[in-house]
Amino acid sequence: MAAAVQRVAGRGRWVCTAAAPRPWRLFGAMCLLRLPRITQPLEKEEEEMAALMGQIELEKSQYSDHEIRKLEEEEQLRKRKESLYDDETTSETVIMAQDLEDKWEQKLLRFKAAPRITDADKNNNRTSLNRRLDSNLMLLVKQKIVNQELWLLPQAEWQPGETLRSTAERAMATFLGDHVQAKILGNAPSGIYKYKFPRAIRTEDNLGAKVFFFKAFLQSSDLSQAELKKDYLWVTKDELGDYLKPEYLKKVNGFLLDL
Repeated sequence: MAAAVQRVAGRGRWVCTAAAPRPWRLFGAMCLLRLPRITQPLEKEEEEMAALMGQIELEKSQYSDHEIRKLEEEEQLRKRKESLYDDETTSETVIMAQDLEDKWEQKLLRFKAAPRITDADKNNNRTSLNRRLDSNLMLLVKQKIVNQELWLLPQAEWQPGETLRSTAERAMATFLGDHVQAKILGNAPSGIYKYKFPRAIRTEDNLGAKVFFFKAFLQSSDLSQAELKKDYLWVTKDELGDYLKPEYLKKVNGFLLDL
């Protein structure tokens, strides 16, 4: 059934309403992003600037409580060594500031940071979320469009009574199930892609499709309960060109930021 797209005044929602027959079929698609889990490595210039700012901050900073305590204890020890009489408190067990620093130093030496490069990176496993931890990852799925199987953002055709956002949500649930939590960004689409069907099946009442893109951030990374189908990938922005067609990729890149 053909439909018209309109925006509800004052609500910021895009809805489809039954109207006079139109030649375009309407789809809602979800751009689901897994946000970076770690920061990107610093460039050489950034490292030098960070070191300079750290040095300036150190030179202009005041003593912390711990540093003041350490200075006071050092002064007390100096006076004790110079004193000709015994201090009654010398027999007491006291944890000095230097003792704390030695303890912290030993703890730091035992600490080992997790690797930035995971097994999924080494094996180039693009079905894993545990890869490219310093970049956005986007979900792509393989869907049959007319007579072709294409890599796309999860999409579904609009049904009467739905908003375009709810259509995109249904598309996401089709591939991930109801176990995955995601934060959807707004009620209005982030982008639109329009294409015509092959001439062999194109008619005046079935000219092509309009795909309305919505964005969402993945909030639960445990996909053990998800219903992901066989053909899916988690890819970065610079990997999209390996899978998406040029015109489709151009529209996606128009609203996608690689933070």
